[in-house]
Amino acid sequence: MKVLVDIGHPAHVHFFKNAIWSLEKKGHQVMVVSRDKDVVIELLNAYGIPHTVLSKVKPGKVNLLEEWFIREFKTFKITQQFDPDLFIGILSPSVAQVAWIQRKKSIIFNDTEHAVLAQKLTYPFCDIICTPSCYLKNEGSKQIRYSGYHELAYLHPSYFTPSPEILKDLGVKEGEPFTVLRFVSWGAHHDVGQHGIKNKVALVQEAEKFGKVFITSEGPLEKEFEKYKLWVSPEKIHHLLYYATLYVGEGATMAVESAILGTPSIYISTLAGTMGNFSELEKKYGLLFNYSDSQFALTKITELFKDSELKKSWGLKRAALLRDKINVTEFMVNLIESLPEKKSGLSLSSVSDESYV
Repeated sequence: MKVLVDIGHPAHVHFFKNAIWSLEKKGHQVMVVSRDKDVVIELLNAYGIPHTVLSKVKPGKVNLLEEWFIREFKTFKITQQFDPDLFIGILSPSVAQVAWIQRKKSIIFNDTEHAVLAQKLTYPFCDIICTPSCYLKNEGSKQIRYSGYHELAYLHPSYFTPSPEILKDLGVKEGEPFTVLRFVSWGAHHDVGQHGIKNKVALVQEAEKFGKVFITSEGPLEKEFEKYKLWVSPEKIHHLLYYATLYVGEGATMAVESAILGTPSIYISTLAGTMGNFSELEKKYGLLFNYSDSQFALTKITELFKDSELKKSWGLKRAALLRDKINVTEFMVNLIESLPEKKSGLSLSSVSDESYV
C-alpha cells in the first residue's frame, strides 16, 4: 500500500512517526509532505524522516487560507507521481480534498472540537474521521472513536522511555523541582479571538520561588524572559516534561503531554472547557487543571508545590490512565491495513473494531 502523510504541526510529527516506521517495516511505501511551522522541519530531520516541504506558515487568516490553497495544489501535483492508495492527516483540508478529487481513500484524525473552519473544509471530503472517545462532538457516520489521545501515539510506554540525561544538559539534578512554561503565538485559525496567559511576569515569579523555570515559546520571547529560554533539541522535550515538577502554559498539546507523562499540568486559555480530552484529564483522572483566568493559576502553582508527594501521586494517576487507554499507534496501523483496496468497498463496519471504543 502507498500512503501519503501530511505533517502541518510539530505535534503531527510525533503523532505519525511510529506509525510511519511501523508501516515501512511492514513493506508499505510512505510519503511525507510537511509544513515549515515552528520546529516541524527540525523534528523530521532529527528523526530521519524524508519529507517534502510544501509551504511555510505566515501570520494572519488571509495568509492561512492562501497557504491551504498552495498546499492543496502542491499535494495534487506530488500525488500525480506517487499515486497513493491512502491519504492521512490531522484535520487537513488538502489531504481530504485531493483524495476526494482523485477518488482515493482518506483518514482524518482530530481532537480539536473548536477548529470549525478546518472541519467544514475537511469532513465532507474524507472517508473516516478518527477521534478520541472523549471527543465532545458527534461527527456522524464517518466517525470512529478510540479510547486514547493523540499524545499516546508517541508517549505510550511501548514507545517512550524517559531519560534523565536531559537534566544534565540543563544543570538540574534528578528530583530537583523545576517548572516548564509554554507560550504560544495564537496564530492558528481556531485561535482567532482567543488568548492565554495575561500575567506572564507574575507566573514566572511565582514558579521561580520553588525552583528553576524554563520557558519554551512558539514565537520570539520578550527580553525579560530571555534568561529562562529553554535551549534543548525539540525531540528531547518530552524527557524534560516527564521529570518536570510542574507544567504551566498556553500550549494545549504540551499540557496534555505533561499530564499523560505524570507531571501536574496547568492549562491557561480562554479555550479551557471546550475540548473533551482536557475535560477528561481533569475530571476523570485529576492530572490537569483548566483555567480561563490566569490569576487562578497563581494560587494553584503554590498549592501544588507545597505537596511533598506531588510526583508520586501523579504517577499513580498516570498509571490509572494507562490502564484505561489503548496503544494508539497500533490502532492507527491496524486501521490503515484493514482498509479495502478499492474505495467503493469502504464501509466503517469493515474497518472499525469495538475493542478500540
